[in-house]
Amino acid sequence: MTSAPHTPPTPPTHTTPPAPPAPPKIPSAGELRRRFEDALTRGLTHVTTRTLGPYQTAIVRIGFAFTWLCFLLRELPHRHELYGPDGPWSFDLGKRLIDDTDAFTLLMWSRSDLWFEIVYLLAVAASAMLLVGWRTRTASVLFMIGVLSLQNRSIFMGDGGDNVIHLMATYLVVTRCGQVWSLDARRARRQAERGKPGGGAPRDLAGVLLWAVLGGALFVVTVLGHLSWGWSLIFWGLWVANAVWWAAQRATSDEPRTVCDVLANLAHNAGLLVIMAQVCFIYATAGWYKVQGSRWQDGTAVYYPLKLDYFTPWPGLADFMADQGTMIMLLSYGTVIVQVAFPFTLFNRRLKNVLLTVMIIDHASIALIMGLPFFSAAMISADLVFLPTVALVWAGAKVTGLKNLLLGRVPGGSPPGRPPKTPAAPADPADRAHPADPADPADPGIPAQADPPDTRADAHRA
Repeated sequence: MTSAPHTPPTPPTHTTPPAPPAPPKIPSAGELRRRFEDALTRGLTHVTTRTLGPYQTAIVRIGFAFTWLCFLLRELPHRHELYGPDGPWSFDLGKRLIDDTDAFTLLMWSRSDLWFEIVYLLAVAASAMLLVGWRTRTASVLFMIGVLSLQNRSIFMGDGGDNVIHLMATYLVVTRCGQVWSLDARRARRQAERGKPGGGAPRDLAGVLLWAVLGGALFVVTVLGHLSWGWSLIFWGLWVANAVWWAAQRATSDEPRTVCDVLANLAHNAGLLVIMAQVCFIYATAGWYKVQGSRWQDGTAVYYPLKLDYFTPWPGLADFMADQGTMIMLLSYGTVIVQVAFPFTLFNRRLKNVLLTVMIIDHASIALIMGLPFFSAAMISADLVFLPTVALVWAGAKVTGLKNLLLGRVPGGSPPGRPPKTPAAPADPADRAHPADPADPADPGIPAQADPPDTRADAHRA
């Protein structure tokens, strides 16, 4: 019987234990102060050297100007009953209310029917000016005057959308909402293409004339005592600011232009932030108030408006929806959830875009089913401030392409009936070897100088 060979035991190996991890380095007070100062410097540079959201403010401008203009034209036959001398809210009642609230309205300056017609036409003209972006700074002030004058005259004539227009008309005054998609942007682009020998800003006879006329009118109403000291300070401040801006653009030194541009960027970015915060506040308060209502808690709140004749332009459609109990419950709970959750989704780009699409569809449905087109248009115009820049640029390119197709133009070509432009030969032979890059065919209608250098990065962060 054989036994297995004896195997000597393996001597134990002594391995060096791993070194303990080094304790995290605690930054010193000086390092923390340096980091804070660097972050503060980057933040200040970000908000003073750039106009944030130029496409978002432009689409908000277009949306609210279009909504208010359509409302004024739609109610043109009923203007006297809504805001004029034939309305249930008499001139004396309006005067007493304005004296208590110190609100601004031109319609309290005179009982004359002619004066009412002038103010109404002014509101229509200002809306059209702001819509197309002609003299946007002046148009935004006139638009605010028209909105405040009519809405403060009869405060009970509205459906909720008038409150949103009231607020946004005030906020748009401080924004640079005409940098893209406006006649001002097109004029600036053409002036840059033509150039001006000797540098400097081109002559602006129309702008100077408009500024002088409005200044004369402001002087007259101030002397007559129609303006309170607060509104006088606001309007005179805006009038002087336009004069300073015009002079700075024509100064021989770059320093005045830089200072004015920094101040304009600060005001614009602050206004954009207020607009976004206002939209979030509207949805948050609406959602939390709904949570407290018993009809929203049991999921039947949507049912009752569908049974009111005033909110049922399509009775058959309203009756069909009212008979769908599951649909009513889902719409009631879904409305509350979306409105409460939307402000918190701004930190997640994809979820924010999903809820934004749901809210736009919801408002469009309200316009169709309940017959509230102007309320829905006002809310959708406010929602558009959260659209990504990439989506807005894409939509602008499609609209421009459609416009060129309807007018028979070719991108980069000349309008019909006008000979094509012949590019001037460069003076420097080196320039012939490296011609200027052509315009981006994907977005022929948007001036390149109006888009910040890192627009796409902003869009991905949005």
